[in-house]
Amino acid sequence: MGRGLAAVALLAALTIPAGAQAKQPSMLPWPNDTLTKRDRKTDTGRRLDLPRSLMPRNKDGVPIDPTDMNRADGFSPGSMIIVRVPGLDNEDALRRSRLPSLRNLAASLGRQSPVVVFNARTGKRHPVWAELDANATSDANRMLIVRPAKNFTEGERYVVVLRHLKDRNGKPIKRRAHGFGRSLRKARLERRGIYRVWSFTVASERSLAGRMLHIRDDAFRALGDTNLRDLEVAGKAPAFTINSVTDLSPAEDDRVARRVDGTMTVPCYLTDACAPGGHFTFNRRGLPKHHGTTTATFTCRIPRSALDPAAPPQARPSLYGHGLLGSAGEVNAGNVRSMANEHNFVFCATAWAGFASDDLGNIVAAINDFSSFNTVADRMQQGFLNQLLLGRLMIHPQGLAANAAFQKNGRSVIDTRRLFFDGNSQGGIMGGGLTAVAPDFNRAVLGVPGMNYSTLLQRSVDFDTYATLIYPAYPDESKRQLMFAVIQLLWDRGEANGYAQHITTDALPNTPKHAVLMHVAFGDHQVSDTTAEVEARTIGARAYRPVLDPGRSPWRRFQLIPPIGRFPFGGSAIVMWDSGPPAPPITNTPNRGGEDPHSDPRSTPAARVQKSEFLKVNGRVVDVCAGASCHSAP
Repeated sequence: MGRGLAAVALLAALTIPAGAQAKQPSMLPWPNDTLTKRDRKTDTGRRLDLPRSLMPRNKDGVPIDPTDMNRADGFSPGSMIIVRVPGLDNEDALRRSRLPSLRNLAASLGRQSPVVVFNARTGKRHPVWAELDANATSDANRMLIVRPAKNFTEGERYVVVLRHLKDRNGKPIKRRAHGFGRSLRKARLERRGIYRVWSFTVASERSLAGRMLHIRDDAFRALGDTNLRDLEVAGKAPAFTINSVTDLSPAEDDRVARRVDGTMTVPCYLTDACAPGGHFTFNRRGLPKHHGTTTATFTCRIPRSALDPAAPPQARPSLYGHGLLGSAGEVNAGNVRSMANEHNFVFCATAWAGFASDDLGNIVAAINDFSSFNTVADRMQQGFLNQLLLGRLMIHPQGLAANAAFQKNGRSVIDTRRLFFDGNSQGGIMGGGLTAVAPDFNRAVLGVPGMNYSTLLQRSVDFDTYATLIYPAYPDESKRQLMFAVIQLLWDRGEANGYAQHITTDALPNTPKHAVLMHVAFGDHQVSDTTAEVEARTIGARAYRPVLDPGRSPWRRFQLIPPIGRFPFGGSAIVMWDSGPPAPPITNTPNRGGEDPHSDPRSTPAARVQKSEFLKVNGRVVDVCAGASCHSAP
């Protein structure tokens, strides 16, 4: 019996009441330190030890391969806590147990909270909310899910306590055996009424971001730049080729004057020449190996304002991050062209490798057997690198600025002092992770963002399509939440969830500090506004208030997020934009009411003004809503 399987069996033996027959071990409750082993070489002193025999299985009986997950030294900082509580499997039981919900996050910090999650080192409680899986088709498969209202701190150990639980009739659910006496005393929790208690360790900074930082530093070192924290450009520009330059008449486009398409040479850190399906291979230190170079395409839009003789001499350069499984061509969307021309931006884009249209085939293959999902997460990190090198190309004196395609009267139209980032939807989700590792921009706008796909998926209408593939491939409904949780261990390395602690307040090594402006669409059908709030709490953003008009939401929004004190504001902020859709459900299901407001904030001129004022070298958050709640155009 392997160590991981033995540990799970031990947990089952410790938590089953006397006289009850032990069931086959499982990986619940999740996350759990019994699914780790000691390892002195890691920063946490532990390493995941997920037994393959207990992993969710697809329709062919093949368990998900945990090999790459087991390289981590702890669990996701956004881990959802999953447990099956017989008797607590419907809304009546949830209400009678008085579990903390999204309606009152502070209740999870109260003395009488039936769910307590606390830091084992400090005894401090962590804000969470509890919900039953609304997607389960039977009570027998309905999991209790406890989600962090802000991410857990990297490298720390947390203790989960469930107590005073009741069934639908108000009858107490039988107490089970437990330990953790010393930890409970530190948190000032009495043992009476405890149903279950366990602990888990959160992965360290190096475990989460180490691979990405390694390939970034290695690539920029090859250009001759080793000090990436100073926001100064050094060394040479990435090699590039301009393939086409198209000048557009006002009749063809009243906002964009020139379209420029090209390619750039990028170091490759994946097998298969960085094509979809390629993956990292590792050196003795567990870091990705270099596999030659690859070619990435890019496309840029020069607005009329930049070529107008009466316009400011140079335009601000900004990367644009496209949406779900899209392409760099999204930079030609009407709202992006309007932003460029109204506020004098040159936008350039390259595909989010790993989650772009070219990756669809590999993603479908991974859905049928999540054992290959590491190829998706690995290529997402290569996608980050492609974005960073395009950014360097935009502001390097010998980069795009030196090419005639980006010049007016022999002078560059690009202001190379500072790069910026503007992304929407997936561009907001992956853009948060990109921001945390970016050396050339320190201000980013994340449009309709969120983080943590294990929370996002079932709260998005976009998941409907993927559910038709995933659910038949993994028919065991009782394992689906666990499946999302284990996949998140890999996804963390390619989206904001794995980097959120470092986006604004705790810069990663060799990285400048950043500030972000989050524009959220109230009632978003595609990216749940709830997940944006979790990100805002994690990064320490301030809230624009009033959030909404009175009566618009059945629960109070932006709880535990401090307000902006005065304008203009120099820090990071979250702003809710309302175009009138019905309020979203409080459950882990999508909003399907009315028209989807997902694209409305970016299509609103006032929102673009706020973005422009933020995306300046000394940018600030300004009030464009005159002290009232912010409304976007549907």
